[in-house]
Order: sequence, then C-alpha cells, then structure tokens
Amino acid sequence: MPKTKIKETTANIHAVVGSDESEVKRAASELAARLAPPDAGEFGVEVIDACADNVDQSVSRIRSTIEALQTLPFLGGGKLVWLKNANCLGDSVIGRSASVQSALEDLAELLDAGLGSEVTLLISATEVDKRRSFYKTLGKRAELQVFDRLDSSRVGWEEEATEIVRRRAKARGLRFEEEALDLFVLLTGGDTRQIENELEKIDLYLAGERGVGVEQVRELVPLSRAGVIFELGNALAACDLERALTLVKRLLDQGETAIGILLVAILPTIRNLLLAKDLMERNRIPRPPAPFTFISALNRLPAEATEHLPRKKDGSINGYALGLAAQQAHRFETAKLIAGLEACLEANLRLVTSQLDHELVLTEIVVKLLAC
Repeated sequence: MPKTKIKETTANIHAVVGSDESEVKRAASELAARLAPPDAGEFGVEVIDACADNVDQSVSRIRSTIEALQTLPFLGGGKLVWLKNANCLGDSVIGRSASVQSALEDLAELLDAGLGSEVTLLISATEVDKRRSFYKTLGKRAELQVFDRLDSSRVGWEEEATEIVRRRAKARGLRFEEEALDLFVLLTGGDTRQIENELEKIDLYLAGERGVGVEQVRELVPLSRAGVIFELGNALAACDLERALTLVKRLLDQGETAIGILLVAILPTIRNLLLAKDLMERNRIPRPPAPFTFISALNRLPAEATEHLPRKKDGSINGYALGLAAQQAHRFETAKLIAGLEACLEANLRLVTSQLDHELVLTEIVVKLLAC
C-alpha cells in the first residue's frame, strides 16, 4: 500500500513517486484521468515528459512546467499540468546539477505561493532523492503518494507481498489456496509488475474457474533460480521424493554446483525443519495453519528461547522460513532430521574430497532423508 500524505489547503497539487515503477505509472495515470477537467478535451491537459537525457533538457522541462502553471486555460475552465517521469528529482548527475536545483527552487517557490484554483499540478517520478528540499516541499504542499518497491532482503517483506497478492487476486475474483499463495509470493518476490502479469496469466488460464492451487502456480509462474531452490526446499519438507530429485537434476543442468545446492537448499531446509520441530515441542506450539501464525508465536517467546536461532545479516530471525518449516515438521522424527544434518556434513566432505558423481551424492542424501 502507498504511504499517502494529504494537505487540504493544496488539493490542486499532487505527486506520485517511489521506486516501484509499475505502481507509480499506474497510480499516476489513474490520477491524471480523474484530475483532468471534464469536457476540456486536449486543451485541458498539458503533459510535459520530464524524462530528460541531460541537464539542459531537464531545466527546459521544469521551466516549461512553471510557464504552463502560470498560463490560464485556453478555453477557460480548469487545466491539468502533468510533469511526467521526472528523473530530475533523483540522486543522479542530472538531479545534482546546480542549474536543475535552481529551476526546482523556482518551481517550489511557485508552489509555496499557491496555484490558482483553475490549475492543477501532477508530478510523477520513480527516481526521488528524499533528502532534497524540493521533495520536502512536496511533502508540505502536495497530496503525496509514495510507492516503494518491496525489499526482499528485509524482514517481513513476505507478509507485505502476501497482502498485495491477496488484494489483487480478490479484485480479479481469484481464490488462492494457502500453499499456492505462499509459493506465488516467493516466486514473484514482491515485484508488483510480475505479480500483476502472473495474476493476469492465471486469470486467463482459469477462465470460469476461480480457485488457484499449487499445480496451477507451478505450471504457469516461471521458476527463477531462486524459485527452483525454494521449490526444492518445499519438496524436501513435503517428503515429495520424485519432485525433489527432479529439481536437483534441474539445478545441476542449469549449471549450479552440487556444493551450492547442498548449502543453499538442502542443508537450510533440514536445519529449519529441526529448529521448528524443536521450538514447537519445547514451547508447546501447535502446527501453524500459515507461516505468519508461527511468526506471531515466535514473537511471544522469551529472548532465551530464540537466542540459538540463526540470524540474517541485519540480525533478525528469518521467521517466514521457520514458519514454512513448522507447517511440515510433523512429517519427520527429530532423530531423522539430526541424521539428515550429519548426512549433509558427510556429503559436503565427499563433494570436496572425492571424485564421486555429484548428482549421485545429492541423490543419496535426498533419498536418505525422504525415506518417510
């Protein structure tokens, strides 16, 4: 969801900015259509494309915007001036230019003085330096909408992405099964453009049907390298031997090293299953219906109960991965998971010290683990 700041006294100044390019363009286009004066035709809207190639072009577009704001509508009535794709607001060579900053200061002075009631300004930009004074002017004077791309390295991004997918799927009348929703979120990585594209693909494929299952997601949403690794972890946790072996071979065929597959996909899955199972048994946590339920349970535990958990670079716990593991941990005995970790150590040594076929080594560890 965008962060929105509304100023009642400057309702005729609007800005749509943020690093999420597809969302900024969508929101700005919808807003422009709503703000355009009725029955004014082409004379009621003046679009100034501010995606400039150099400083001179950028200054020219800003000056044109100032001139347009100071010019009365050609046929009377209202007028919308849209400064579109303004890359002069970013932290770039163009944005840092003294002449660009001077032109923006002049535009800011005009905004501070106030626009006539018959003129409306809309600014849209995906490159924005929020430290600059012009951005602060927008924060004070404009109805400001900020659409920033989700950072998949940040804790909690999965929950935000899940809500985005739920909202957009609901708008299309699509109903995701929980497992299918988790898979869709991980495969699309919170990228709103890809989310929209893949939802449209699923919508067209299903036709009259509205339920979305795991198989539809697997069939229709392309698997990136990260997606294949995630799916391999899913297959291991679900005791799906055939699919796990297929994905191991696929990763090897894509050029991934056996040691990489072991350390990035197989070992973390087994470790998370063991950690989740131990946490559930020690703290009497029931099997969660969704990963976020388990995250909530983790957050309620005392610090000493979670101090042994591995941390991400920012020092936080990867609760989502543990939540996924907690949903599947009932399939495994603790002793089997401990044996699985020991098998990973043995496989690591064999991969780096022997001439054994790498696919054979990985196949052996997968078969040992999934002899469920």
